Parts: sequence; C-alpha cells; structure tokens
Amino acid sequence: MATKEVKPEGEAAPKKSKKLLIIIVALVLVLVAGGAAAFFMLHKADAEAEGDDEAAVETHKPAKKKKGEKEAPAVFVPLEVFTVNLVPEQGDQYLQLSISVEVDDIETGDSLKASMPKLRNKVMLLLSDKKASELLPKEGKEKLAGELRAQMNSVLAPGMKPENGPVKEVLFTSFIIQ
Repeated sequence: MATKEVKPEGEAAPKKSKKLLIIIVALVLVLVAGGAAAFFMLHKADAEAEGDDEAAVETHKPAKKKKGEKEAPAVFVPLEVFTVNLVPEQGDQYLQLSISVEVDDIETGDSLKASMPKLRNKVMLLLSDKKASELLPKEGKEKLAGELRAQMNSVLAPGMKPENGPVKEVLFTSFIIQ
C-alpha cells in the first residue's frame, strides 16, 4: 500500500501568511508614499497659483512713469455680445457685435465691469439708432468706435472730456450685419 506523507499543518500556513503579510505591508507603504507625494504636489501648486495671482495683479498696476521708462501694459476688457435691430432700410436688418475695450489699468477694468448695466444700455441705444449703410464702410466702423468710446467715457468719467477718459480704445472682435 502506498503511504501518505503527512505534513504537519503548521508548516504550510506560515509560508503563505508571511508572503501575504509582506505584500500587504508593501502595498500600504506604496499607498502612503503616493498620498504624501500627491499632497505635497497639490500644496505646492496652490502656493504657486496664489503667487501667480499676486504677480498678475502687480504687472497690471500702473507704475509711475519716469523719464525713459515704458508705460505699464494696457488692460483689455471683453464685453458680452451685442445684438440689435438696425434702423430699417431694406427690410429688417440686425447687427451682432463683439467688443473689447482697452483701459489703462485693472482698477479701471473693474470699474467698467461694475458699471456694465449702464454701459450696455448706452451702447444698445447707440447701436440701434444706426443704419446698415452707415456701418458697412471702414469709416463708418471707425466713427462708431469713437462714438462708443465717448459713450463709455461719459459713464465712467462724467464731466471729463471723452478723449481724456479711462477708455482708450474700442476694438471690434466680431462685426456682423444681416
């Protein structure tokens, strides 16, 4: 008869449990190291973002101009799209217009944003009083830009001459007449 070799029960179990214990400990160490790395990377990214915001604000602040120094970079504020009906000439026509406004500094840009309802109203009234034939030539667009600038400056700096106001230039980013 064949004899069976009997293994003591205590021998097989410790080898498997030691391997399992080593795998679990290694997995926990990898997870802890990954979590720590993610924490430090996110914390570093937040600190850099805060520093970038402060640096961005500083670059847009107007510096006192000394002789031979360049001016601080201008700030451009995009406005929402304007869509208005034009004065009818050949049936119904409308104008869809996107504008960006150039101002001296970020404070003026914030002031412009705070006055947006009043500005939008003035711009809408001005645009809806125009005919398509007036706006199609280049000269018509340039005249409109000057009128828009004067309207915006009258809201942002009442009593000041429009050419000396805080809005330096009105730029068309989209100009569609249908």
